[in-house]
Amino acid sequence: MTMTLAHRPVLLEETLAALRPGPGKVIVDATFGGGGHTEALLAAGARVIALDKDPEAIARGRARFAKEPRLTLVEADFRELGRVLEELGVAEVDGVLADLGVSSYHLDDPKRGFSYRLEGPLDMRMGSEGPSAAEVVNTLPERELARILREFGEEPAAARIARAIVRARPLSTTTELAEVVRRAVGYRRAGHPARKTFQALRIYVNDELGALRALLGESAHRIRSGGRLAVISFHSLEDREVKRFFRESSEFEPLFKKPVVPRPEEVAENPRARSAKLRVGVRR
Repeated sequence: MTMTLAHRPVLLEETLAALRPGPGKVIVDATFGGGGHTEALLAAGARVIALDKDPEAIARGRARFAKEPRLTLVEADFRELGRVLEELGVAEVDGVLADLGVSSYHLDDPKRGFSYRLEGPLDMRMGSEGPSAAEVVNTLPERELARILREFGEEPAAARIARAIVRARPLSTTTELAEVVRRAVGYRRAGHPARKTFQALRIYVNDELGALRALLGESAHRIRSGGRLAVISFHSLEDREVKRFFRESSEFEPLFKKPVVPRPEEVAENPRARSAKLRVGVRR
């Protein structure tokens, strides 16, 4: 197979080395996204069960891998791992991979509303259900907005930004919100001033931390002894959850003492990889 360039899978070599896919192995790619990790797992000879809650991602995958008999694509939130495997009649798997980064397809498609640089509707939903980011910023009380920005974005100017959002309502586009944040912050900082606000809203809208906790718990019951759970995170909130799980879990032994991070060469080729951290646990 030839790896596509539209979506670059992060920490690919390191992830494959940790999961050890091969003929006869069954690996779950809990975050199919652009299909890069799935493609590599298939190339290594494994059977892959891939999940994604985004119907567009599933449609792209089914078109791209239409002739691949070792791939099963399922439209589902990865918190539903247990249910999916039960319905497929799979009792145990050899590994589970979760790449928690936002797909390049989402970031680069303005209509999905994930980008603070490209104008689009304030959506930010990975799937098609639940409240959009527009509903959140236009209806929640100021204090609740500040809590979301502080808790999920680790935004030091959360109260100021929440106040500015409430005063500027209604907001309907990504660029409108980004400009409100820029004016509220009022000073220069590394990166875009709206980055933490958009992160917070995305995490809240998709309940990403709740879904991650559910996936970690389900993996403990679905990975066979000696199998591996590999999680790639992109911000401290996710990484802390994974680190805590491996530290407190009686089912997994961490494979590495410290997370694996991208090599400088990978970051140079793919700047979106710069904050990635890979943690791996081996099922006891």
